[in-house]
Amino acid sequence: MQAGVTSEPQLDRTLRALHLGKYYPPHHGGMETYLRDLLVALGELGVRCTALVHRSERSLRSTEDTNIAGEERPRIVRAAVWATVLFAPLSPAFPLQLAKMVKDEQPDLLHIHMPNLSAFWALLLPSARKLPWVIHWHADVPLTDHSAALRLIYRFFYRPLERRLLRRADVIVATSPPYLESSPALQQFRDKAVVVPLGLGAQAQNASRESNAITPSSLRFIAIGRLTYYKGFSVLLQALADCPDTTLDLIGEGSERAALEHLATTMGISHRVTLHGALPDPNMQALLANADVMCLPSIERTEAFGMVLLEAMAQGKACVATAVPGTGMAWVVKHGETGLIVPPNDVGALAATLSRLAADRSLVHRLGAAGKMRFVEKFQIERSAKGILQIYRQSVPS
Repeated sequence: MQAGVTSEPQLDRTLRALHLGKYYPPHHGGMETYLRDLLVALGELGVRCTALVHRSERSLRSTEDTNIAGEERPRIVRAAVWATVLFAPLSPAFPLQLAKMVKDEQPDLLHIHMPNLSAFWALLLPSARKLPWVIHWHADVPLTDHSAALRLIYRFFYRPLERRLLRRADVIVATSPPYLESSPALQQFRDKAVVVPLGLGAQAQNASRESNAITPSSLRFIAIGRLTYYKGFSVLLQALADCPDTTLDLIGEGSERAALEHLATTMGISHRVTLHGALPDPNMQALLANADVMCLPSIERTEAFGMVLLEAMAQGKACVATAVPGTGMAWVVKHGETGLIVPPNDVGALAATLSRLAADRSLVHRLGAAGKMRFVEKFQIERSAKGILQIYRQSVPS
């Protein structure tokens, strides 16, 4: 069902929500960006939000963000991380910090962002179990042929705990209708699932377009994300080789970087491809402002939504994304209206699409303008926060 169907019970006090997340900015990632913007937007709606997340780096010490004088920001506690296994932070400090925050903050509810291994500690904490739970389902755990170990761990350890968490939840929030329909983990819990699309804060629209050295004859593509196999960046480089009047800024770091650099050199396009690595947000936003088209060529459902598409649409950029079954990408980007959708892992189809855009600048501008309108109408963070606030009011006893 969609958020916004039922009436909102009104409370005569300030709501307090404790969020459990994986990481938090300046750590880069779609979940992290959304969590930051959501906390701020909920605060503007009168909700007192705090968050318990992990430190981005290994450490034996937990930390808490400090507010700059004159600023009002949500309280963010970052639990110490001893190690990272299969992309999951291992944090023995997390349950201790969770117990302390429940005691100190006296929240009205827990808002748990999944996937997150540490969230399972809430099942064992009596004070946490007394609270209403909102489970925000950002994505299924990726189970691919690339990780047999992950499939075994998921089947015998993670999945049973995941079911308990979902069974215990009062409300489950999915990020798009296609993902709710296709998620195997959510099928038996559809009766308490609602769809609230993700959103993005206003800062994404404020980057100014700067001049650069690229000639006007070159169409400037940009791609942003962790350099890993499921992002499909190798497919993008192969497609780019057939499109001479194009350049690519690739932003992100990851295990595939060396392979992508080698591929660009082998295909003779290294002079048109710049791998920037991980960049601070202002630098990334400046490059995005300078680009013409955002390309998200992901090949698996691990790409559940595609927050970078919202960042591009907010700045009026045309988008190219893939039609991975069951993901939100082809729902966020309307084919032929706000961008173009291609089959995943199809070099020929992607190359033809890039060439089409390079040959038709008016199409690029039309798609970008329509994308910005769709962002304003559907994906601003204020809209998402209002949907979440309605869920809070329905979940917390008045």
